[in-house]
Amino acid sequence: MKNPHHLLLIRFSALGDVAILVPVIRCLYQTYPGLTITFLGRPFTKSLFREFENFNFHPVDFGAKHKGIKGLWRLFKELKNIPFSGIADLHSVLRTHLLSLFFKLTFFKVKKIDKGRREKRLLTRSSNKKFQPLTPTIYRYTDVFRKLGFPVELDAHEFSFKREFPKSIQTHFEVKNKKWIGIAPFASFEGKMYPLDQMQQVIASLEKEFQIFLFGAGAIEKDRLEIWERSYENVYSTAGRISFEDQLDLMPHLDLMISMDSANGHLAANYGTPVLTLWGLTHPFCGFSPFNQPVTNALLLDRKKYPKIPTSVFGNKIPKGYEEAFRSLTPLTVIEKTLEIIK
Repeated sequence: MKNPHHLLLIRFSALGDVAILVPVIRCLYQTYPGLTITFLGRPFTKSLFREFENFNFHPVDFGAKHKGIKGLWRLFKELKNIPFSGIADLHSVLRTHLLSLFFKLTFFKVKKIDKGRREKRLLTRSSNKKFQPLTPTIYRYTDVFRKLGFPVELDAHEFSFKREFPKSIQTHFEVKNKKWIGIAPFASFEGKMYPLDQMQQVIASLEKEFQIFLFGAGAIEKDRLEIWERSYENVYSTAGRISFEDQLDLMPHLDLMISMDSANGHLAANYGTPVLTLWGLTHPFCGFSPFNQPVTNALLLDRKKYPKIPTSVFGNKIPKGYEEAFRSLTPLTVIEKTLEIIK
């Protein structure tokens, strides 16, 4: 007999989409104290779930061990003997469809997320746009669990305890004599990234009064952030200097995170940190706003000037004439909104 309190969750990418799951999982454990969860995902997402007990992280390796159809069959065999009561496909892509089919053929209960692909096409098309807010991704996740027989109420969500301040930088920041602002200036696509020269103006102004922590990943981002760090007294780059786990542990201690429509905004929001999001060619109506943040914490471009926004869900489509659209959000506007939130 299958254990009625063991769920398999499948979500392979991206980091921000996985981060959106964290509040839902908190609510699942709060509502069903005896629940066990096995999460199937890419190794770099494991750190997001450190707070949970009765949680098994099963890493996937699509480059070798789990590559192709044979690899997915191997992955299925690694899991098929676990008595899952339900399987949540929270990704709904070709890989997860095939894996879900294997489970269905062996009589497991499987439910998948409705991503609202048609609604998003109508919202992001350039003409005859159907401009209306879509169901947020976090509620699309909860709907999957409802179908599996595990309904949850996000209104009952409780934030986890504040993590210990990272030892890796304690010697530099022992005394909090000013407020701390995190800034994550990068995004996966150009349409979601605030112009770096304008972001530098924001940093130059804010660092006079606040301690700034910069967040990024990869060699190119690291080099850019280190230039800013060397240029200003109260700026510290975490990129390449502290681990991803320590970056996560730093976020609950921030007084504000300034983020693009990207993962760091979701990560900070999961710890109850206020998040100011800067939206370029994407839009909150697509359903990817950080958790539990007021709508007033989102700075948007003027759609009277740029009516094609949102041009895509991912920020990967820049129509002609929209190359400089993000520049219309002035550094002064970002600075004034930051001061309004933090003070």
